Amino acid sequence: MYYTIRHITRFHYSAPISQSVMEVRMQPRTEGPQRCLNFTLAITPHARTLNYRDYLGNVVYHFDIPGEHRLLSIIAQSQVEVRNVPALPDSLPPEAWNQLSRTEYDSLVPSHFTHPSPLLDQLAGELDVRRRDDPLTLLRQLTTQIYDTFEYAPDSTKVDSPIDDALSARRGVCQDFTHIMLALIRPLGIPARYVSGYLFSRNGSIRSSPGASHAWIETLLPEVGWVGFDPTNNLVVSDRHIRVAIGRDYADVPPTRGVFKGKVETELSVSVRVALVDDPPADDPPLPDGWAFQNANAETQESIFEQQQQQQQ
Repeated sequence: MYYTIRHITRFHYSAPISQSVMEVRMQPRTEGPQRCLNFTLAITPHARTLNYRDYLGNVVYHFDIPGEHRLLSIIAQSQVEVRNVPALPDSLPPEAWNQLSRTEYDSLVPSHFTHPSPLLDQLAGELDVRRRDDPLTLLRQLTTQIYDTFEYAPDSTKVDSPIDDALSARRGVCQDFTHIMLALIRPLGIPARYVSGYLFSRNGSIRSSPGASHAWIETLLPEVGWVGFDPTNNLVVSDRHIRVAIGRDYADVPPTRGVFKGKVETELSVSVRVALVDDPPADDPPLPDGWAFQNANAETQESIFEQQQQQQQ
């Protein structure tokens, strides 16, 4: 399947700011069944971009704008091929618990957003999260249980909300669902990582927001390899999921991260469009009129502070 993706981010400032420095993680990965055929990044005001690969293979672009500006616009356009994902077996043998990898250290320990808590322990008891059946059967069941237990509610949490916010309210967005599932299964010895990317919606077949980036988990299973589970939509990851970056949790892979100098109010606008095309794409068609933006407002108190980051819905 071939996709075109357009991810637009705009930072609007109430007064001129300067010395804006930004990192961008929006280029889809090329590995396994996925190939990034083309990627472009347009910055306004114009800035020279450099890029590198981090230790997990994510492509990170960075740039700085030394002059004054009241608007920062980032337009990322991708063309991606995603082939069919091999079918999973119905289950794994029970002894697969003893064959789980112990070498993926970063995927086994708590991280910034996946620390244990009394509320998490309560949920683990409620959902019977323990070594039972086999790892694949448990992961399938847990994906469905999180989907059924938590209400999907856009903007119900913030980009830096701890999982206890979603645990107490029993509602959240894909970022929360993913962190909760990671925090539940890592203590069982299942290597698991956070994946940021995009999900193609076919005729409203998903409940996550189609106009935003997405997140899910990947687990390393014996004889199978890395397998993705999407608790927000109760899905095993398929050729509708487009992978951009992997990490321990969201803190490793935000689409944008940066700082600037100035005391201003900031408005962040984000729009994402994923389109399915029949043939290998040449040019991404223009964004349709009236495309909706998601807005978030914040007031700064410091002269140098962190740019607002995009929550994955």
